[in-house]
Amino acid sequence: MSRLYRAPHRALQDRFRTRALADRIETVAAATVIEDESRAFIESRDLFFLSTIDPDGRPTVSHKGGAPGFVRVLDDRTLAFPNYDGNGMYLSMGNARSNPQVGLLFIDFERPHRLRVQGRASVSANDPLIDEWPGADLLVRVAVEDLWQNCPRYIHRYRRVAASPYVPVAGAEAPLAGWKRIDGMQDVLSDADQRRAEDEGVISEQAWIDQIRRGDPRA
Repeated sequence: MSRLYRAPHRALQDRFRTRALADRIETVAAATVIEDESRAFIESRDLFFLSTIDPDGRPTVSHKGGAPGFVRVLDDRTLAFPNYDGNGMYLSMGNARSNPQVGLLFIDFERPHRLRVQGRASVSANDPLIDEWPGADLLVRVAVEDLWQNCPRYIHRYRRVAASPYVPVAGAEAPLAGWKRIDGMQDVLSDADQRRAEDEGVISEQAWIDQIRRGDPRA
């Protein structure tokens, strides 16, 4: 019995005569453990895309970024990554606590390559390893169920220009997010962020939008 395919997949495979191809790909490419090559690829990435499902069954996808190695393989069936300060919505983290089924997509845009991971997530603010990720407010562990390499042919080539200045660094305070300086947000920020916004200068929403349009790294 296939681990990956169910009736809807089989119906489409049969329609387009790809069932044998799909079975061969599952046999040769899909794995249930993280082997050395996959581990090296995962831990070399500075971004990935995370899919989660909310309590109403609606999927969402989130970009997660950090320094290379911010996703760590703990053993051949477990990986971990931090949750950093965001917009306060906690959509992905809340979804994962409601429904632990998650998907992760790791991509290399410079030498086209991608790896999919599916598993079950646990989210904790008290994980014994959390202090190993400076700036993390939560740590996510993913019990890997399936992973496989995808064909890179539709990955466009992009070159990495610079790391985000907001990525947490041990021993240093990350810059205040640009949108936290917007005047209309001040009354809902923490006291500490309000003080930092005052020190750095409160701006209008339009000024922040203009920063984004210019590609200003402080946006």
